[in-house]
Amino acid sequence: MGKMQMDDNAAKRGMILFIVLLSSFITPFMSSSVNIALPEIAKQFGLNAVMLNWVATSFLLATAVFLLPVGRIADIHGRARIFAIGMAIFSISTLLAGISKSVEVLITARVVQGIGSAFIFSTGVAMLSMVYRPEVRGKVIGYSIAMVYIGLTAGPFLGGWLTEHYSWRMIFLATVPFSVAAFFLAIRITSSEDGCIQKCAMDYTGSFTYALGLFLAIYGFSLMPGRGYFLVVAGGSLLAAFILWEGKSSSPLIDLKLFTRNRIFLFSNIAALINYAATFATGFIMSLYLQYIKGMSPEEAGLVLIASPVVMAVIAPLSGRLSDKISARILSSLGMAVTALGLFFLIFLSDKSDTLYAAGSLLILGAGLGLFSSPNTNAIMGSVDRSAYGVASGMLATMRLTGQTISMAVVMMIFTMMIGRVEITPQYYPRFIQAVRLCFILNSMLCIAGMFASLARDKNK
Repeated sequence: MGKMQMDDNAAKRGMILFIVLLSSFITPFMSSSVNIALPEIAKQFGLNAVMLNWVATSFLLATAVFLLPVGRIADIHGRARIFAIGMAIFSISTLLAGISKSVEVLITARVVQGIGSAFIFSTGVAMLSMVYRPEVRGKVIGYSIAMVYIGLTAGPFLGGWLTEHYSWRMIFLATVPFSVAAFFLAIRITSSEDGCIQKCAMDYTGSFTYALGLFLAIYGFSLMPGRGYFLVVAGGSLLAAFILWEGKSSSPLIDLKLFTRNRIFLFSNIAALINYAATFATGFIMSLYLQYIKGMSPEEAGLVLIASPVVMAVIAPLSGRLSDKISARILSSLGMAVTALGLFFLIFLSDKSDTLYAAGSLLILGAGLGLFSSPNTNAIMGSVDRSAYGVASGMLATMRLTGQTISMAVVMMIFTMMIGRVEITPQYYPRFIQAVRLCFILNSMLCIAGMFASLARDKNK
């Protein structure tokens, strides 16, 4: 009987691991594939640089806004159930994006895709943390992050190939069968799951205040300079009100003690936010640089862009295993330093730069990201109680997606200031190069600041 139960538990762990790994591949594959297809999307719909940015940013913004509330819902009603719902939403919206006939429909589908992704991101790592022991958790999280980077690796190459030989629409349509398969597999594990152990209530007031505040702040930031200042202030005020409300709520969306009394949780999340804010837009920028400035096809540009995620996919599982034995403070801080070095080299890109130089810089960047991510994630999940895994996973994902959205918003702001709301044509290439350099200067400086945030966590843990 005992052996049968152990076999059942092992089978369940294996099923959950497979589902999480599959979803960890799908969502980054989608993001990196869409980045490589952006020039073709711009050509079909006649989009300027700022509008083109929204095709990518709308997905990130929607995901970031919904992550934390959905993480709390997952803790109450069951993580596998919420995961399955997310895969259903993601599958339907991906199909709609693939058959969209206007940019308005495409961006709307991307928003819904982002909402579905919030359900997925806020539950995947939490499910792994629930079923795997702490002494092997870093290893399986490393596998999950490796699949993220494999998705990022496959995205530029396969996305470029599909775009060049078929259409950018095939990126979405080819993803649908995999997301549908993940949905049906997730349904198989929902029946054996319990929700919140304690009597829980959803903080709807806090959730609404948080979501609206984050939306206004990030959306306003993307409109700066200009009318975005008012929205940033309004969003910041709502987020401040949310923090005050959470301190008084009987069932808060997130326990503020996680930040005030848990130094590892606080600084690990800050480090994650800075890391993604400094690095995420690199794929977007380099996709445009390689295709517009270097004259590459989508497929050729994709081959260059896989340099970074290939290294990430190799290093992430190794750093995850090391984080079960060595402090994340050391590993993640080293990773942040290497990432800053890769971004520094990208500052010197020009129209005469060799492609090997760009690929080498991306290799260094990928090594830093692979060294940072797994230990940092393991530190966050290991610093909280099991009952808070959903919120911790949701908070980590919120930091990631908020950082990614900020990264794209900064690029949008710089492009607006230095290029304007115009299509990127040869007459604007010198301005484009200047904008790219400014982006990488700011991002390398931000990554150096992130290294100090990573070092600030508890030395003894």
